[in-house]
Amino acid sequence: MTEINPILVGDFRIPFHKIKASHVQPGVEQALTEAQASIDALSDDPGGPTWDNTIGALDETVERLAERIAPVTHLMSVAETPQLREAYNVVLPAITTFWSRLPLNEALWHRVKAYAQTSEAEALEGIHRRHLTKTVRDFERAGADLSPEAKARLQDVRVELAQLQQTFSENVLDETAAFELLVTDEKRLAGVPEAAKKRARNRAKQLKKKGWVLTLDYPSVEPILKYCRDRELRREIHVAYATRCRDGKYDNRAILARILRLRDECAEILGYPDFPDYTLEDRMVGSGARAVAFEADLVARTRPFWERDVAELREHASTLGMTDLEPWDIAYLIDDLRRTRYDLDDEDLRPYFPLSHVLDGLFEVVRRTFGFRIEEREIQEVWHEDVRYYEIFDEGDGAMLGGFYTDWFPRVEKREGAWMNNFITGGPRPEGFAPHLGVICGNFTPPDGDRPALLTHREVQTIFHEFGHLLHHCTSRVGISARAGINVAWDWVELPSQLMENWTWEREALDLFSRHHETGDALPDDLVERMIAARRYMGGWSQMRQLSLGTVDLALHGELAPKLREAGNGRDEKELDSVQGDEVMSFGEERFAQFAPDPRFARLHMLTSFNHLFAGGYAAAYYSYLWSEVLDADVFTRFRREGIFNRETGRAYVEGILSRGDSADPDDLFVEFMGRAPDPEALLVRNLGPIGN
Repeated sequence: MTEINPILVGDFRIPFHKIKASHVQPGVEQALTEAQASIDALSDDPGGPTWDNTIGALDETVERLAERIAPVTHLMSVAETPQLREAYNVVLPAITTFWSRLPLNEALWHRVKAYAQTSEAEALEGIHRRHLTKTVRDFERAGADLSPEAKARLQDVRVELAQLQQTFSENVLDETAAFELLVTDEKRLAGVPEAAKKRARNRAKQLKKKGWVLTLDYPSVEPILKYCRDRELRREIHVAYATRCRDGKYDNRAILARILRLRDECAEILGYPDFPDYTLEDRMVGSGARAVAFEADLVARTRPFWERDVAELREHASTLGMTDLEPWDIAYLIDDLRRTRYDLDDEDLRPYFPLSHVLDGLFEVVRRTFGFRIEEREIQEVWHEDVRYYEIFDEGDGAMLGGFYTDWFPRVEKREGAWMNNFITGGPRPEGFAPHLGVICGNFTPPDGDRPALLTHREVQTIFHEFGHLLHHCTSRVGISARAGINVAWDWVELPSQLMENWTWEREALDLFSRHHETGDALPDDLVERMIAARRYMGGWSQMRQLSLGTVDLALHGELAPKLREAGNGRDEKELDSVQGDEVMSFGEERFAQFAPDPRFARLHMLTSFNHLFAGGYAAAYYSYLWSEVLDADVFTRFRREGIFNRETGRAYVEGILSRGDSADPDDLFVEFMGRAPDPEALLVRNLGPIGN
């Protein structure tokens, strides 16, 4: 008997341990063939259109296909071998073609429109009415009413964009993995924590070299930039990290220009002035102009605090004998000044945050506040030995809401950063509640021998953040998957994640997830007091950095991209990409300079490795982090007022926001929970405080 391709088995627990590169092409091609057959069948159905045979059948088809492809794209993020990359790149054009062609299918669009005009459709209410309206609008926004010629060009643009974005991501991964800096004189590592030095020493031993090998994985980069007293070594690492993919084999400059031109063309084909207006039409912000205004307003409010922080850094630099403030000095100065002012060092906190205890405490915070119980399960269906699997239950009715995997440590075949993804979106079904399935990944400092993985407080915040996304997904009780969980407006999706970070600053919560890994002692009161006192420290600098990224993102897509297209008419595309790649870099330098204490900072901008914009989903939408932060800061004021573990407040949040997905407009959900519109002052007070502080 022929074994079923593991990509196609359809089990709730995905057989990751069985999926090989050889399964990718046949599995994905079969999934695409079956999906297209289902689309053809529902489009050509001779019977009258109903919810079940049209909207329901369409949803079922796309959900099944997405669930089959998700494990492959996930493995590309966490276990990318050359063989897997080759197999994925073979099927990527077909995947993109299917998704881009779907809303351009005239027969399918005709049937959807026909159903929308039926008496059954007109009588729809609630989530079904909202889903139909949004489905029709999604078809229109995707180009369903375009001419055949425009549809063909739009499809070509989308396929090429998908390939370019994949290449961009691969280049960042490969350039990061390729870098090694051998340090042979231990004096150059003065100030670097012993644990970080030991990892560098072990890396050198693995490579059969004498000394310490530094890489561009962030757990290697961060301790050099924050603690290393050797200014030249800080410069080497900072420059290498910031300038990844600027030249050589993995050069992304030409790709930047081409992606921007194609996104602008996509917007024009669909009838929008520019890519931000197209992207943001269905977000809370509504338009590019409103997003720009949001950023500009916060920049103006933040600038006095930023100027204060820059002045303090310059003054502290002078006390250390630095006459000029350089980009590679900032992390070092920020940390050194914090130690001076608050007697606080991240390394002092790290022993109190062993990963296993942080997770246990996080789960207890979630149980007390929201009423969800989390249990670990030993399973074999994992992609790496570091992976763990858990299930989440509602203590109210005992229902299993979902399962999730965790993968916390860096590997050369794993992309950088931290993220949450969904594999299966469940929810209420006629036969009962279907559980959700998701994953959280990070790149934290790994265990070292008998010493467990010890986290910085920032890494603890990151875990709480990604778990907020996971809760948003796994606790959804929306019956239509496309409107469930994290399938919400992009500037609303960060609210549940950023809200969870607030608990990492509360003493009552800290007592649940902070314990010294050797003694079991709680965080000392004086250490907690110093940590909380330093919360707003350099808040102006941090917030302005976020604002710089969001502002430049909107300028790239709203201002520069149309100019690049206009200047490119009739020119050789390869030559054009090369020339305009440099134009993008210059534009980025010019705009980042408006947020830098010195133009030299802007020259080392990160555009060629900025996966969020050029390989992820944040193009023309990076503003959404701070937009959502305005919301989360405000929402947490209710928890602070009523009790951070108040179960009644927690369940009100679950029932009013967390479990509701896209079943109602985000503005309405916010007002339902808070009783009023958002107040941006909550963010400014939390992050910045009074100008005199």
